[in-house]
Amino acid sequence: MKQRNSSKTKRQRIARESVAVTTLLATASSLTAQTAPAPAPASEPTGTQQLPEVVVSGAQVPLYKPQAVSSPKYTGPLRDVPQTITVIPQELMKEQGATSLRDVLRNVPGISIQAGEGGGGPAGDNLSIRGFNAKTDLFIDGVRDFGGYSRDPFNIEQVEVVKGPSSTNAGRGSTGGSVNLSTKQAKLDPFYSGEFTGGSDNLFRSTIDINQPLWVNEGNPGVQGTVGGKGAKAVQPVAPTPTTGSALRINGLYHTQDLPGRDYVENERWGAAASLVFGLGTDTRLSLNYLYLEQHNVPDYGIPWIPETVTDPRLTKYHNKAAPVSYSNFYGILDRDYEDIVTHIATAILEHDFSANLKLRNVTRAGLTTRDSVTTAPRFAGTGSTLNRQFQSRDQEDGILSNQTNLIAEFDTGALKHTLTTGVEFSWEQSENKARVADAAPQTDLFHPNALDPYTGTIRYNGARQEADVFSAAVYLFDKVELGEHWEINGGLRYDYIDTDYTSVDDHGSSTDLNREDNLLSWRAALVFKPADNGSVYFAYGTSFNPATELLVSSSASSIINQFDTDPEENRSYELGTKWDLLDEKLSFTAALFRTEKSNARTADPADPTAFELSGEQVVQGFEVGFAGTITDNWRIFAGYTYLDSEIEESLNPEEVGKHVSNTPEHSFNLWTVYDLPAGFQIGAGAQFVDSRFNNNINQRLAPSYWVFDAMVGYKVNENVSLRVNFYNLADEEYIDRVGGGHFVPGAGRSVAVSAAIKF
Repeated sequence: MKQRNSSKTKRQRIARESVAVTTLLATASSLTAQTAPAPAPASEPTGTQQLPEVVVSGAQVPLYKPQAVSSPKYTGPLRDVPQTITVIPQELMKEQGATSLRDVLRNVPGISIQAGEGGGGPAGDNLSIRGFNAKTDLFIDGVRDFGGYSRDPFNIEQVEVVKGPSSTNAGRGSTGGSVNLSTKQAKLDPFYSGEFTGGSDNLFRSTIDINQPLWVNEGNPGVQGTVGGKGAKAVQPVAPTPTTGSALRINGLYHTQDLPGRDYVENERWGAAASLVFGLGTDTRLSLNYLYLEQHNVPDYGIPWIPETVTDPRLTKYHNKAAPVSYSNFYGILDRDYEDIVTHIATAILEHDFSANLKLRNVTRAGLTTRDSVTTAPRFAGTGSTLNRQFQSRDQEDGILSNQTNLIAEFDTGALKHTLTTGVEFSWEQSENKARVADAAPQTDLFHPNALDPYTGTIRYNGARQEADVFSAAVYLFDKVELGEHWEINGGLRYDYIDTDYTSVDDHGSSTDLNREDNLLSWRAALVFKPADNGSVYFAYGTSFNPATELLVSSSASSIINQFDTDPEENRSYELGTKWDLLDEKLSFTAALFRTEKSNARTADPADPTAFELSGEQVVQGFEVGFAGTITDNWRIFAGYTYLDSEIEESLNPEEVGKHVSNTPEHSFNLWTVYDLPAGFQIGAGAQFVDSRFNNNINQRLAPSYWVFDAMVGYKVNENVSLRVNFYNLADEEYIDRVGGGHFVPGAGRSVAVSAAIKF
């Protein structure tokens, strides 16, 4: 039986990982001593005079306002892309002290976090966008990342959230949108930084970011010669060739913390990422990237809802509501529950510029995530307050091998200017989950749980397993056509072929083997009007699809088998929006009206749970507005609001008709703002509002709305050292952060973190 690590083992692991971080820092120190030699000074031609030094300065990119996304499928500045896209920059993540992708995504309205369910559930970053599940719509540098783990932003340059159906860009899924993590890449400018954080709830976090050029060629420094007629003395330097070379960037992480406001729940992880780039400043560049992330957590299934079967007089008025207990209550067993996750991601990016107007980009990815976890799901044992500690297990392995090739071309056909992107994509995904069983755990009481109860049973494999192998191939084409100064037409087509093999073996050795092939065509079109250089108005239409097998083995075997032969769900979206760069293009403003329709939602017959039909129709429509950038030289803001009106218009289950789509808050709002004060001080404040939302499509249980307020105080000691204090959940609000079917997970309580950042 595998048990949770003892305190001694944990201390030993911390010691090992501290050595690893120290080794990385030592490596950085040695690299700083190996900087490239300065080029030899150029000889000055006889009879000429040396020109004075010329300093060229460019406009600084406004904080909070990235100019573009990393995907080659979206060309041009963000203000001209006809789709709602929110980009969270690295500076904002630093100021907030974000330690997880969930923290980062709280800056995006219209995103809701979900809790895991049966069989260990979809673990890690499980979320919905504009009312539709997006668990498999997470990408790293444009490649799908479907492993069940919690992502840390220590190696992230920016997070890009694209909203609305967009299978043309992402392939399967992407009904409500998708999330892409753009990772840190090596650069030729050397820099070395680290941040160390300590705080309440035993928080300790350290990160390092080391970038070192390995070889630099400064190029031809230029040739001076006379200009003008005979006897002229003026000289003019010839522009030097671009700086070229290679560089290495290393990012490191160690993080440990007890979850604020939750008894016994803790997270511990460490990771390292490396980026080695060759050919910087040349027409051909090769980037080799690797990420390793290891996690050891006490998993949390939160607190149960009160079912209608409970007759205890203390609980009857709470039927289908949150249990009337402290939000700190933990119902797991420390002697049994654990979560160990390891993630490897290796990526090679090859880019070649044939010319300024023709570029090729190839991305090859190999990824593997293993998750070994045992979790307690609190479920009522009868009509009273006694709870069973339901055994939930995952021994799962998710792997992917993917290759994408994109060709980007700019050309004219008469008066029309084209920016065309075409490409092909191949991927092989494999997912396997081995089932385990366990002897019964001791029951506990709803009001007085004891996480220290001993567990004397055994956990063993019973031979049951699920396995899915998916091969997919896609070809796509996008074209942006500029019709003069004021009009653009955007269009995209993508054809996907998906071949899925699925095997389910029960505990008696009986095997169910299934195969299906799906062929899907997705498309997107938009018309953009640019009344001025700094703004656009657009109307866009897009489609997407959800095959029955998109969650691979994250669902139960019976659920997958019963749905396997159903065709993909189909989605379409309409969006009317506008984007403007204001205040000398330092502040972006976006607004959009949208409507997303799932025209053939997969629904089950309540009289026969094994019968699924594509007979449902779900609609989510609404309005979104956002601001990002600098208001004055000292004041910056990142804010957004989304209104979602959802309805299930048709369903095989009559109890769903007319109800709201699950986990879809009507109103959501976020704000983060920072003001730079004199003498190196800065202050920041944040607010998040999430409206009430239901846990399922029959709207049985409602999670109440909530506000959370944060604050920050910073001080820049000098050019190399800065300090920051972050205050989270200032009002110590008790709220439901993640909703599940039989339980919910409370949000983090009040906490404080003190950080010191060093750079040179």
